[in-house]
Amino acid sequence: MEIKQIIKNTDFHFNKRFGQNFIDDSALLNQIAQSAEITKDDTVLEIGVGGGTLTRVLAEQAKRVVGYEIDKNLAPVLARSLSGVENCEVVFRDFMREKTENIEALLGDDFIVVANLPYYITSPITMRLLEEFPKCKRIVVMVQNEVALRFTAKPNTSDYGAITASIDALANAQYMFFVGRENFFPVPNVDSAVVRLDRCDKYSIQNHKAFKEAVRIAFLSRRKTLANNLINALKISRAEADDIIAQLNVDKAVRGETFSTADFIKLADLLAKRNLIK
Repeated sequence: MEIKQIIKNTDFHFNKRFGQNFIDDSALLNQIAQSAEITKDDTVLEIGVGGGTLTRVLAEQAKRVVGYEIDKNLAPVLARSLSGVENCEVVFRDFMREKTENIEALLGDDFIVVANLPYYITSPITMRLLEEFPKCKRIVVMVQNEVALRFTAKPNTSDYGAITASIDALANAQYMFFVGRENFFPVPNVDSAVVRLDRCDKYSIQNHKAFKEAVRIAFLSRRKTLANNLINALKISRAEADDIIAQLNVDKAVRGETFSTADFIKLADLLAKRNLIK
């Protein structure tokens, strides 16, 4: 039975608060799953199970699927859409409120994340996965297209920002493919895209907290120079800000949007050394 018919039969009502937009195109669902290169040895974490259409496809390719779903009203829908799927477990709780150790205990060893993420909380979920779960080796997620462009942007482009550098510090980000809004129901007001993030240790970051703070300061105001952002954020003098810029060997009028991840690491180390951030 198709998911639309199941929803009709169970009298489920979409909740705008949870950003619920489902997919029932089997070709698209398989394309998403294939982008994650899942094998029969893999455990997959899905965040935002929705109608369970992607969950079923993932279960066909993985050893085990654990899905988190915040909307308990979907229970009767999932009971039907996932009927007969033995290697899947749906947890009706808010992933962002669940303790890290509880999630790790449930998943066990290394795992892959594949999900059609709720748009309203895409970045917080993505960063939590990268920062708190070292056993998460790969993330393949459907996100709003403009967010996908930010996740995968290059320095000195309009899409490049704090989230770009934060992701690049921990993973290789790849824009996989575009997904038009017409592929969802209800039809959202925006288009989507699938991105893939492969965890890697390409940078040596001694202090991740300092790195995050350096990135935050650099993008405090995109229109202002890095020196001005340093002055405003750290309450330091123009002379000290100029000295910091000089030690970075960059133009004194440089803006944060031109910095690579490696540049932000240098900035973080320098600010931490001066006890300006911790």
